[in-house]
Amino acid sequence: MWGDVHGTGQRSPSGLGPAYGEPVEEESSLVRLYAVTGGRTVPSATLAMEALVSTSAGVRLGLSYAREYRLIGDLCRRIRSVAEISALLGVPLGVTRVLVSDMEAEGLVRVHRPRLDAAGPGPDLLERVLNGLDRL
Repeated sequence: MWGDVHGTGQRSPSGLGPAYGEPVEEESSLVRLYAVTGGRTVPSATLAMEALVSTSAGVRLGLSYAREYRLIGDLCRRIRSVAEISALLGVPLGVTRVLVSDMEAEGLVRVHRPRLDAAGPGPDLLERVLNGLDRL
């Protein structure tokens, strides 16, 4: 029934949402992620899953930023790969790439892209990726 608050039979004054003082149900995480990314699944800048992300230890994002931005900012006080951020947040890799790319564009995080030569990734990069996967 329209305006019914959580099946309690109570109606809000407007008839559309919860009554004043009633808790608002948490929105679906997929819907939330869709809203935060604006429906985008491709980052604005190329971002490999092994790229390393960091934030300054002294920087804390305030409540004016999306919850996902704040979580990524806190996680990246220690350098982490994009894949590691995705796994720790339980967010699809494509969404994580979009969020990190947007945060980089706003200057909220720093992305350290691996330098690859024609021979492919070097042993140091492969070792860092393996170490990151072990920490998961």
